[in-house]
Amino acid sequence: MSGRDLFCQPRRIRRGAALTLVFASVLVAGAATGNLPASDRRTGAGEVRPAAPAGHHADVTRAAEEAVRDGTSPMEAAEHAVSRSGDRWAAVYSPGEYEEFEDALDGRYTGVGLWARERDGRIEVARVGSGTPAADAGIRAGDRLRSVDGEEVDGRPVTEVVSLLRGDGTDESAGTTVRLGLERGGRAWSETLRRARLSRDTVTVRAYADRITVVEIAAFTKGSGDEVRTAVRRAPADAGIVLDLRGNSGGLVTEAVTAASAFLDGGLVATYDVEGEQRALHAEPGGDTTRPLVALVDGGTMSAAELLTGALQDRGRAVVVGSRTFGKGSVQMPTPLPDGSVAELTVGHYRTPSGRSVDGRGLTPDVEADEEELRRAETVLSGLGR
Repeated sequence: MSGRDLFCQPRRIRRGAALTLVFASVLVAGAATGNLPASDRRTGAGEVRPAAPAGHHADVTRAAEEAVRDGTSPMEAAEHAVSRSGDRWAAVYSPGEYEEFEDALDGRYTGVGLWARERDGRIEVARVGSGTPAADAGIRAGDRLRSVDGEEVDGRPVTEVVSLLRGDGTDESAGTTVRLGLERGGRAWSETLRRARLSRDTVTVRAYADRITVVEIAAFTKGSGDEVRTAVRRAPADAGIVLDLRGNSGGLVTEAVTAASAFLDGGLVATYDVEGEQRALHAEPGGDTTRPLVALVDGGTMSAAELLTGALQDRGRAVVVGSRTFGKGSVQMPTPLPDGSVAELTVGHYRTPSGRSVDGRGLTPDVEADEEELRRAETVLSGLGR
């Protein structure tokens, strides 16, 4: 393996993680992002780290500008600068990659249609989108994903597996094939699927048990916040709500704030800093503050989904059921480069209304439940006077 290959592998993983910022649990997209108001852009998953220094953006931009003067690649120069920065969740995108990233925030993506999660070091299919290549191949929820194009995935972070499934090594992955190694019960087999451009509804609503409405949010894409508010308004008057955020890896923070507005009558949702400047996010007034509410979370609940969970928990609006969340709370902003590529760099972190930091820690549920979480949520709702 050449020195260039050794350098590009970490970059590919970082970029794949960032490209999947919206759908980390969807094995077709990426890691964890959030879209903040105005010029503040995205949150990236990661461990506890100080915010990037104020000169971080300048260093990357300077490297790209020097490359232009030297007649070399600005994007490669920016990648080298990012690799030296210690900013784990920074990433540099080509113009085409960044366009695809923006498409993902609009609910469009390239992939095969698998939703999945990690369980005890293994990757398990959690859901299959209807009408997708995965559904056409007969793949079902509960199947174990063993390998992608011959590479074993046991023990790998979901974000890396996503990068393999998407085919992030190519600029245009739609139409290319990917070979999956699968297992169901005692049977192991392989399927070769063709990646496709897909769209998906990220909010689904269904009745569950007696007088319970489940509102599941797979990711915060454009319009999902209003969909949540509509679902709450249309739910039967005597129905408790289960807000299912399991496997939700984030998305647009503004949409998460709109979703919070469905359950809060205004007030603080989160605070965040951008290079030391403190800012705040507030819910709109007029939300339903009396309907019994449970938020379901797990280790795949990340980014904007954690922001929403933290707000509902801190303000006593919801009982949180499940397992500890992922722990992503870093804020990133885009920096355009001379050749049209874009660098996403960490600039700060967000906190819940009570001041709790999420980054690297996650959120602890009020009621622990690793299995049959919906049944536990039903029990909790009955105790809330549903």
